[in-house]
Amino acid sequence: MRVLIVEDDAMLADGLTATLRHEGYVVDSVSSAEQAEAALKVSDVDLIVLDIGLPGMDGFSWLRRLRSRGDEQAVLVLTARDAVSDRVHGLKLGADDYLPKPFAPEELSARVSALARRGRAMRSRVIEHGPLVIDLARKRAMISGKAIDLPQREHAILEYLFSNVDAIVSKEKIASAVASWDEHISANAIEVHISRLRAKLEPAGIRIRTVRGLGYIVEPWSDEKPQA
Repeated sequence: MRVLIVEDDAMLADGLTATLRHEGYVVDSVSSAEQAEAALKVSDVDLIVLDIGLPGMDGFSWLRRLRSRGDEQAVLVLTARDAVSDRVHGLKLGADDYLPKPFAPEELSARVSALARRGRAMRSRVIEHGPLVIDLARKRAMISGKAIDLPQREHAILEYLFSNVDAIVSKEKIASAVASWDEHISANAIEVHISRLRAKLEPAGIRIRTVRGLGYIVEPWSDEKPQA
């Protein structure tokens, strides 16, 4: 899940980023609503952690703009304003949750996790492809009921590929989906991850095909065994 933090306090933004990355989220950070607008044009964001006291356009005004055009990302509002009227105002504008400052990192993690579960509940919580089952809520994958040992990056790529089984996905799209802006994943690194996934999937007949010059596509599942 990709999280966008919109917070102008650099130290707090760094702390939020570190906390959520430790929980396994892909996290980017900007310091204004205007930068957040630009970020949404280049990244598919699932959750926005939004400060209200931003320079320029404040968080409430940007949230109103976000919802008025139909954007459906989950929004967790962070603010030093703890008056009930402010909380009610934020929720009426379309915020999904509200967390007043100061707060404990553990509470932030719990709120984000709850919003992530809610978002997954609105989509399919389980992806199935032949004997492969990917449980989005529990962040685990199994083949024929047996868990696959996947590092975090491989699991993120697996989720992305099998969420887009009908499409050819480029190395650039994969890198963008599973890494933050300040992380660099080379094309060679993507190839290595794909190779490792293939080694774990192909014995069960699950194949990721290379489309030369374009990227990768998951082959349709077939019960037929390959010819020797």
